[in-house]
Amino acid sequence: MTKRLILIRHAKSAWDDPLLPDHDRPLAPRGQTAAADLGAWLASRGYMPDEVLCSDALRTRETWAGIAPALPAAPQPVLKPALYLAGPDVMLAVLRHATGDTVAMLGHNPGIGEFAQRLLAQPPVSPAFRKYPTCATLVAHFEIDAWEDAAFGRADMLDFVVPKELVA
Repeated sequence: MTKRLILIRHAKSAWDDPLLPDHDRPLAPRGQTAAADLGAWLASRGYMPDEVLCSDALRTRETWAGIAPALPAAPQPVLKPALYLAGPDVMLAVLRHATGDTVAMLGHNPGIGEFAQRLLAQPPVSPAFRKYPTCATLVAHFEIDAWEDAAFGRADMLDFVVPKELVA
């Protein structure tokens, strides 16, 4: 059996209000565009999640809201406060409780970039992958029967994209 993970860092957020708590920062216009472009990219490749695990921060929720319109029957996100600024170990623990066959997970750096590096048996030698910029997305494949069997170093990369690659 196989499982697929779509690991998405939130899109570019706004810094217009210095008094706004980090958790409540919205997407910048550039982030809204990148999220919509990412949705179209996912749809064009047939990467359709049946479960979405999302940090409860505004920018991750808005990222999914920008992606979802491009995906037929996009699931509602399950908000996971533990994913807000989570490190790799917490992200893996959340993933191990997933129930879908193709799971999208939305989070934040530096944890999501470290998580991506540690998940893959052979991470790509790519500056963009190491940096894991806003809206970076890894699509990884696991040869496991259940998410509880997910572990570091057990995934293979199917795809990786950053917003700059989505611009026509």
